[in-house]
Amino acid sequence: MSGCTQTDKPCIAILMAVYDPNPVWFRQQLESLNRQSYPNLRLYVRDDCSPKTPFSEIQAAVSECVTAFPAVVRQNEVNLGSNRTFEALTAEAEGDRFAYCDQDDIWLPEKLSIMEEDMERTGAVMVCCDVSVIDGEGQKKADSITGVRRHAAHPSGTDLAPRLLFRNFVFGCASLMDAAQAKASLPFCPYYFHDHYLALWSAAHGLLYSEPKALIQYRIHGANQTGVMLGVKDKESYAACRIRNVIDQLTWLDQHFDCDDSLKQVIRDGLCWSKARLVNWQTGKEKKTVWRYRYLEPPVALFELVAAGMPNWMVMTVVRMLRKNVI
Repeated sequence: MSGCTQTDKPCIAILMAVYDPNPVWFRQQLESLNRQSYPNLRLYVRDDCSPKTPFSEIQAAVSECVTAFPAVVRQNEVNLGSNRTFEALTAEAEGDRFAYCDQDDIWLPEKLSIMEEDMERTGAVMVCCDVSVIDGEGQKKADSITGVRRHAAHPSGTDLAPRLLFRNFVFGCASLMDAAQAKASLPFCPYYFHDHYLALWSAAHGLLYSEPKALIQYRIHGANQTGVMLGVKDKESYAACRIRNVIDQLTWLDQHFDCDDSLKQVIRDGLCWSKARLVNWQTGKEKKTVWRYRYLEPPVALFELVAAGMPNWMVMTVVRMLRKNVI
């Protein structure tokens, strides 16, 4: 693959993981990349062994839609899942910045230009932006992610790692990250989505800056991998998705994550808290410990202290209200 365009601008590598993409949405995404105003780009695409979409069709779509900058398309030897595919892309890509990309959104032409300016101006390890929301037909549903997720936040700062342990506010497709820091983060934690892990790493190693403009049309179509209370179907699955998975996350971080002593202590406090949450959810015991560490994520602590004693139907009523952006 040829290198980036000859320019004094940093090279931005766009990293896209693909799995059975909707052909219309996929081409719309690729065409929006091709329209980027930023002058120094390259694209890396990895197909995660799509079972229904021939690799030749993915190659053809990239070749036909991306003509303004170099692109390379590869296929995993076996299905790895999205996290490990993005991990492979991060390991192989060359560039100064990495822009992570989904297969079904639409980027505004100025997206990367604005975010690179933000990174240069602030010295941030990662820049993330707001997104507008479209449906499967491309109809706008909200001007900001807050239109469908009222508790979504867009903070900036150097002290965001503790809150990112438990709640992610960064969409991978809406992020731009320093490439050296992205490579330093390898291997990814297997228990976080890649964007959550990379946001946490960025916040633990410098400034994370949130651009207030919505620079992506983010497509919510019912098959997205992330969402409110993803995978929660009843109280048992809540324990698996929302508590046991956090225990796995924090255990991995305690053993492998490179961070300062203050964050390491928050990780260990969080692990103690999460183990107590599981006992409380299953038996109603350990309430004092859940309450003691409530500062880590107050809404979660309060919900679980109350909901642990609720019948399943009542808990799922609250979950549905959260999904519908009612509460």
